[in-house]
Amino acid sequence: MTLLAQVPTGSGQPAATPPAARSGRHRLLPYLLLLPGAAWLLVFFGVPLVQLASASLYDPSGSLSTGYALTWAFGNYPDVLQAYWPQFLRSFGYAGVALVLALLLGYPLAYAIAQKAGRWKNLLLVCVVAPMFTSFLVRTLAWKTILSDNGALVGLLRDVHLLAPDGRLLATPFAVVLGLTYNFLPFLVLPLYASLERLDYRLLEAASDLYASPVQAFRRVTLPLSMPGLVAGTLLFFIPASGDYINAELLGTPNEYMIGNVIDSAFLVRLDYPQGAALSFLLMAAILAVVFGYLRRAGTEEVL
Repeated sequence: MTLLAQVPTGSGQPAATPPAARSGRHRLLPYLLLLPGAAWLLVFFGVPLVQLASASLYDPSGSLSTGYALTWAFGNYPDVLQAYWPQFLRSFGYAGVALVLALLLGYPLAYAIAQKAGRWKNLLLVCVVAPMFTSFLVRTLAWKTILSDNGALVGLLRDVHLLAPDGRLLATPFAVVLGLTYNFLPFLVLPLYASLERLDYRLLEAASDLYASPVQAFRRVTLPLSMPGLVAGTLLFFIPASGDYINAELLGTPNEYMIGNVIDSAFLVRLDYPQGAALSFLLMAAILAVVFGYLRRAGTEEVL
Protein backbone atom coordinates (compact mmCIF):
# COMPACT_ATOMS: atom_id res chain seq x y z
CA MET A 1 0.00 0.00 0.00
CA THR A 2 1.40 3.40 -1.03
CA LEU A 3 1.21 6.29 1.43
CA LEU A 4 1.03 9.77 -0.05
CA ALA A 5 2.19 12.73 2.05
CA GLN A 6 -0.32 15.50 2.01
CA VAL A 7 0.95 19.05 1.76
CA PRO A 8 -1.32 21.77 3.16
CA THR A 9 -2.37 24.18 0.44
CA GLY A 10 -5.00 26.39 1.99
CA SER A 11 -4.72 28.30 5.22
CA GLY A 12 -2.13 25.87 6.57
CA GLN A 13 1.67 26.25 6.63
CA PRO A 14 3.39 27.75 3.53
CA ALA A 15 5.15 25.46 1.13
CA ALA A 16 8.87 24.93 1.78
CA THR A 17 11.41 26.78 -0.39
CA PRO A 18 12.97 24.45 -2.95
CA PRO A 19 16.58 23.47 -2.12
CA ALA A 20 17.84 24.81 -5.46
CA ALA A 21 16.52 28.31 -4.68
CA ARG A 22 18.09 28.25 -1.21
CA SER A 23 21.48 27.19 -2.58
CA GLY A 24 21.28 29.92 -5.23
CA ARG A 25 20.68 32.59 -2.61
CA HIS A 26 23.57 31.25 -0.53
CA ARG A 27 25.89 31.47 -3.53
CA LEU A 28 24.88 35.09 -4.18
CA LEU A 29 25.16 36.20 -0.54
CA PRO A 30 28.98 36.71 -0.49
CA TYR A 31 28.81 38.82 -3.65
CA LEU A 32 25.98 40.91 -2.21
CA LEU A 33 28.05 41.55 0.91
CA LEU A 34 30.94 42.74 -1.28
CA LEU A 35 28.80 45.27 -3.14
CA PRO A 36 29.11 48.19 -0.63
CA GLY A 37 32.89 47.88 -0.41
CA ALA A 38 33.25 47.45 -4.18
CA ALA A 39 31.07 50.51 -4.80
CA TRP A 40 33.14 52.53 -2.33
CA LEU A 41 36.40 51.52 -4.05
CA LEU A 42 34.97 52.25 -7.48
CA VAL A 43 33.75 55.74 -6.56
CA PHE A 44 36.59 56.89 -4.31
CA PHE A 45 39.53 54.98 -5.79
CA GLY A 46 38.77 53.79 -9.29
CA VAL A 47 37.28 57.01 -10.64
CA PRO A 48 40.01 59.30 -9.17
CA LEU A 49 42.65 56.89 -10.48
CA VAL A 50 41.25 57.17 -14.01
CA GLN A 51 41.12 60.95 -13.69
CA LEU A 52 44.73 61.02 -12.48
CA ALA A 53 45.78 58.81 -15.40
CA SER A 54 44.11 61.15 -17.89
CA ALA A 55 45.68 64.20 -16.20
CA SER A 56 49.14 62.65 -16.62
CA LEU A 57 48.57 62.63 -20.39
CA TYR A 58 47.52 66.27 -20.68
CA ASP A 59 49.39 68.67 -22.92
CA PRO A 60 52.16 70.08 -20.64
CA SER A 61 51.85 73.48 -22.31
CA GLY A 62 48.34 73.96 -20.87
CA SER A 63 47.42 75.67 -17.61
CA LEU A 64 44.47 76.15 -15.29
CA SER A 65 43.66 79.49 -16.91
CA THR A 66 43.82 78.32 -20.53
CA GLY A 67 42.74 74.75 -19.82
CA TYR A 68 44.34 71.38 -20.44
CA ALA A 69 43.86 69.25 -23.54
CA LEU A 70 44.14 65.46 -23.48
CA THR A 71 46.79 64.95 -26.16
CA TRP A 72 48.00 61.53 -24.89
CA ALA A 73 51.36 63.11 -24.05
CA PHE A 74 53.18 59.96 -22.94
CA GLY A 75 56.37 61.99 -23.08
CA ASN A 76 55.41 63.47 -19.70
CA TYR A 77 56.66 60.30 -18.01
CA PRO A 78 60.27 60.24 -19.28
CA ASP A 79 60.46 64.01 -18.86
CA VAL A 80 59.57 63.97 -15.16
CA LEU A 81 61.70 60.89 -14.53
CA GLN A 82 64.71 62.58 -16.08
CA ALA A 83 64.11 65.75 -14.07
CA TYR A 84 63.37 64.20 -10.67
CA TRP A 85 65.13 60.84 -10.50
CA PRO A 86 67.31 62.03 -7.55
CA GLN A 87 64.16 62.62 -5.47
CA PHE A 88 62.92 59.13 -6.35
CA LEU A 89 66.18 57.54 -5.22
CA ARG A 90 66.26 59.71 -2.10
CA SER A 91 62.71 58.71 -1.17
CA PHE A 92 63.42 54.99 -1.37
CA GLY A 93 66.80 55.44 0.29
CA TYR A 94 65.36 57.33 3.26
CA ALA A 95 62.47 54.87 3.56
CA GLY A 96 64.87 51.91 3.41
CA VAL A 97 67.20 53.28 6.09
CA ALA A 98 64.23 54.18 8.29
CA LEU A 99 62.86 50.65 7.82
CA VAL A 100 66.14 49.10 8.98
CA LEU A 101 66.17 51.33 12.07
CA ALA A 102 62.53 50.51 12.75
CA LEU A 103 63.27 46.78 12.55
CA LEU A 104 66.18 47.12 14.96
CA LEU A 105 63.88 48.94 17.40
CA GLY A 106 60.53 47.33 16.66
CA TYR A 107 61.34 43.61 16.56
CA PRO A 108 62.85 43.42 20.07
CA LEU A 109 60.06 45.67 21.35
CA ALA A 110 57.32 43.52 19.82
CA TYR A 111 58.99 40.34 21.11
CA ALA A 112 59.34 41.75 24.62
CA ILE A 113 55.69 42.83 24.72
CA ALA A 114 54.42 39.53 23.32
CA GLN A 115 56.56 37.10 25.32
CA LYS A 116 58.00 38.89 28.36
CA ALA A 117 55.64 41.71 29.37
CA GLY A 118 53.21 39.62 31.41
CA ARG A 119 50.58 41.79 33.11
CA TRP A 120 52.18 44.92 31.64
CA LYS A 121 51.37 43.83 28.08
CA ASN A 122 48.27 45.99 27.61
CA LEU A 123 49.97 49.06 29.09
CA LEU A 124 52.95 48.69 26.77
CA LEU A 125 50.66 48.28 23.76
CA VAL A 126 48.92 51.51 24.72
CA CYS A 127 52.31 53.22 24.92
CA VAL A 128 53.09 52.03 21.38
CA VAL A 129 49.77 53.29 20.02
CA ALA A 130 49.51 56.46 22.15
CA PRO A 131 51.46 58.72 19.73
CA MET A 132 48.84 57.94 17.09
CA PHE A 133 46.25 59.72 19.25
CA THR A 134 47.79 63.03 18.21
CA SER A 135 48.10 64.53 14.76
CA PHE A 136 50.89 63.41 12.45
CA LEU A 137 51.76 67.07 11.96
CA VAL A 138 51.93 67.76 15.70
CA ARG A 139 54.27 64.81 16.28
CA THR A 140 56.61 65.98 13.53
CA LEU A 141 56.62 69.54 14.87
CA ALA A 142 57.52 68.12 18.28
CA TRP A 143 60.61 66.49 16.74
CA LYS A 144 61.46 69.82 15.12
CA THR A 145 61.57 71.33 18.62
CA ILE A 146 63.59 68.44 20.04
CA LEU A 147 66.20 68.60 17.28
CA SER A 148 66.42 72.39 17.12
CA ASP A 149 69.84 74.02 17.35
CA ASN A 150 69.00 75.58 20.73
CA GLY A 151 67.41 72.44 22.13
CA ALA A 152 68.59 70.38 25.06
CA LEU A 153 69.54 67.38 22.92
CA VAL A 154 71.88 69.33 20.64
CA GLY A 155 73.37 71.10 23.67
CA LEU A 156 74.05 67.79 25.39
CA LEU A 157 75.69 66.28 22.30
CA ARG A 158 77.89 69.36 21.96
CA ASP A 159 78.89 69.20 25.63
CA VAL A 160 80.02 65.57 25.35
CA HIS A 161 81.79 66.35 22.04
CA LEU A 162 79.61 64.01 19.99
CA LEU A 163 78.57 66.99 17.90
CA ALA A 164 80.76 69.82 16.64
CA PRO A 165 80.23 73.28 18.20
CA ASP A 166 78.54 74.42 15.00
CA GLY A 167 76.99 71.01 14.25
CA ARG A 168 73.27 70.49 14.03
CA LEU A 169 70.70 67.72 13.84
CA LEU A 170 67.80 69.61 12.32
CA ALA A 171 67.69 70.17 8.55
CA THR A 172 69.79 67.05 7.89
CA PRO A 173 69.08 63.62 6.38
CA PHE A 174 69.42 62.22 9.89
CA ALA A 175 66.45 64.30 11.07
CA VAL A 176 64.28 63.19 8.15
CA VAL A 177 65.10 59.50 8.67
CA LEU A 178 64.52 59.85 12.40
CA GLY A 179 61.12 61.44 11.79
CA LEU A 180 60.12 58.66 9.39
CA THR A 181 61.23 56.00 11.85
CA TYR A 182 59.30 57.52 14.74
CA ASN A 183 56.09 58.34 12.88
CA PHE A 184 55.63 54.96 11.20
CA LEU A 185 57.10 52.66 13.89
CA PRO A 186 53.68 51.55 15.28
CA PHE A 187 52.71 50.23 11.82
CA LEU A 188 55.63 47.81 12.11
CA VAL A 189 55.35 46.88 15.77
CA LEU A 190 51.65 45.93 15.86
CA PRO A 191 51.70 43.26 13.09
CA LEU A 192 54.92 41.85 14.55
CA TYR A 193 53.32 41.68 17.98
CA ALA A 194 50.29 39.86 16.54
CA SER A 195 52.55 37.15 15.08
CA LEU A 196 54.90 36.85 18.04
CA GLU A 197 52.05 36.75 20.54
CA ARG A 198 50.88 33.45 18.97
CA LEU A 199 54.35 31.94 19.20
CA ASP A 200 54.35 28.71 21.22
CA TYR A 201 57.18 29.04 23.75
CA ARG A 202 57.46 25.24 23.94
CA LEU A 203 58.98 25.28 20.45
CA LEU A 204 61.88 27.35 21.77
CA GLU A 205 62.27 24.94 24.68
CA ALA A 206 62.34 22.04 22.22
CA ALA A 207 65.00 23.81 20.18
CA SER A 208 67.06 24.31 23.34
CA ASP A 209 66.67 20.61 24.22
CA LEU A 210 68.07 19.81 20.77
CA TYR A 211 71.19 21.85 21.64
CA ALA A 212 70.29 24.85 19.50
CA SER A 213 71.93 28.09 20.54
CA PRO A 214 69.71 31.15 21.12
CA VAL A 215 70.79 32.53 17.74
CA GLN A 216 69.95 29.24 15.99
CA ALA A 217 66.60 29.02 17.79
CA PHE A 218 65.76 32.53 16.67
CA ARG A 219 66.80 31.88 13.06
CA ARG A 220 65.10 28.47 12.77
CA VAL A 221 62.01 28.94 14.97
CA THR A 222 61.15 32.51 15.98
CA LEU A 223 61.93 34.30 12.73
CA PRO A 224 60.08 31.89 10.37
CA LEU A 225 57.00 31.87 12.59
CA SER A 226 56.96 35.66 12.76
CA MET A 227 57.33 36.13 8.98
CA PRO A 228 53.63 36.94 8.33
CA GLY A 229 53.76 39.84 10.78
CA LEU A 230 57.21 40.86 9.57
CA VAL A 231 56.11 41.03 5.93
CA ALA A 232 52.91 42.91 6.77
CA GLY A 233 54.73 45.32 9.08
CA THR A 234 57.52 46.14 6.64
CA LEU A 235 54.98 46.87 3.89
CA LEU A 236 52.83 49.01 6.17
CA PHE A 237 55.95 50.94 7.12
CA PHE A 238 57.75 51.25 3.78
CA ILE A 239 54.81 52.22 1.54
CA PRO A 240 53.73 55.39 3.40
CA ALA A 241 57.32 56.28 4.33
CA SER A 242 58.47 56.31 0.70
CA GLY A 243 55.64 58.67 -0.28
CA ASP A 244 55.85 60.93 2.76
CA TYR A 245 56.62 64.63 2.43
CA ILE A 246 55.83 66.11 5.86
CA ASN A 247 59.05 64.93 7.52
CA ALA A 248 61.28 66.26 4.73
CA GLU A 249 59.32 69.52 4.69
CA LEU A 250 59.55 70.20 8.44
CA LEU A 251 62.77 68.42 9.45
CA GLY A 252 64.85 68.90 6.32
CA THR A 253 65.76 71.42 3.63
CA PRO A 254 65.21 71.36 -0.14
CA ASN A 255 68.36 69.23 -0.30
CA GLU A 256 66.48 66.51 1.60
CA TYR A 257 63.20 66.78 -0.31
CA MET A 258 61.59 63.50 -1.32
CA ILE A 259 59.38 62.78 -4.32
CA GLY A 260 56.30 63.52 -2.20
CA ASN A 261 57.50 67.10 -1.82
CA VAL A 262 57.88 67.44 -5.59
CA ILE A 263 54.35 66.11 -6.16
CA ASP A 264 52.96 68.46 -3.53
CA SER A 265 54.70 71.40 -5.18
CA ALA A 266 53.53 70.38 -8.66
CA PHE A 267 49.87 70.26 -7.65
CA LEU A 268 49.62 73.09 -5.11
CA VAL A 269 52.42 75.57 -5.93
CA ARG A 270 53.31 75.35 -9.61
CA LEU A 271 49.82 74.07 -10.59
CA ASP A 272 51.44 71.73 -13.11
CA TYR A 273 48.84 68.98 -13.08
CA PRO A 274 50.34 66.81 -15.89
CA GLN A 275 53.69 66.72 -14.12
CA GLY A 276 52.18 66.00 -10.70
CA ALA A 277 49.96 63.24 -12.09
CA ALA A 278 52.82 61.63 -14.01
CA LEU A 279 55.04 61.70 -10.91
CA SER A 280 52.23 60.16 -8.85
CA PHE A 281 51.81 57.29 -11.29
CA LEU A 282 55.54 56.67 -11.48
CA LEU A 283 55.75 56.59 -7.69
CA MET A 284 52.83 54.17 -7.50
CA ALA A 285 54.39 51.92 -10.17
CA ALA A 286 57.76 51.93 -8.39
CA ILE A 287 56.18 51.06 -5.05
CA LEU A 288 54.13 48.25 -6.61
CA ALA A 289 57.27 46.84 -8.26
CA VAL A 290 59.13 46.90 -4.94
CA VAL A 291 56.19 45.35 -3.08
CA PHE A 292 55.64 42.51 -5.57
CA GLY A 293 59.34 41.76 -5.70
CA TYR A 294 59.55 41.73 -1.91
CA LEU A 295 56.47 39.50 -1.56
CA ARG A 296 57.80 37.07 -4.13
CA ARG A 297 61.17 36.87 -2.40
CA ALA A 298 59.57 36.54 1.05
CA GLY A 299 57.29 33.78 -0.22
CA THR A 300 60.23 31.90 -1.75
CA GLU A 301 62.29 32.13 1.44
CA GLU A 302 59.31 30.97 3.51
CA VAL A 303 58.94 27.90 1.31
CA LEU A 304 62.67 27.17 1.55
